[in-house]
Amino acid sequence: MRCRGPQVTTASTTRLRAPEISDGARIWEIAGRSGELDLNSSYSYLMWCRDHRETSIVAEVDGRTVGFVTGYIRPTAPQTLFVWQVAVDAEYRGRGIGVAMLGGLVDRLRGRSITMLETTITRDNAGSIAMFSALARSRGADIGRSSLFESEDFPDGHAAEELYTIGPFPRIGLS
Repeated sequence: MRCRGPQVTTASTTRLRAPEISDGARIWEIAGRSGELDLNSSYSYLMWCRDHRETSIVAEVDGRTVGFVTGYIRPTAPQTLFVWQVAVDAEYRGRGIGVAMLGGLVDRLRGRSITMLETTITRDNAGSIAMFSALARSRGADIGRSSLFESEDFPDGHAAEELYTIGPFPRIGLS
């Protein structure tokens, strides 16, 4: 299955598409090497590729998966896409692939009446803050930030996570 809407490219050979189960091992590797993400079990990435493929996306360069976004529709807010994780292989960072994947996913979900996007980011993750801010700017959408989970909420010393809310998208699917 290919993403609906126009094909988005960030380099001459970059392609965005819905993930397949066969992408699970590779996105687990990318997450593990990211240096920023909490690594989920390999099983969970296989399940994301199977059960959340409509709300997730991968980027390929020359046929090799080099990045991914995992997300889901919030059950209590069906107009909201919650982005769980975004990662791009270190070799391909700095090419706009992360923002392109987020934009491609928003475009693909425009028929589902998605008007808002949420994610959580630790206060010191400047790269993710910049990426989601760039998405908001490119879409002409507002971006808000509020406290969600404090470090005391986590059992393992995890840093506090702030909730970033982007939207509403005034002309969803159009840059």
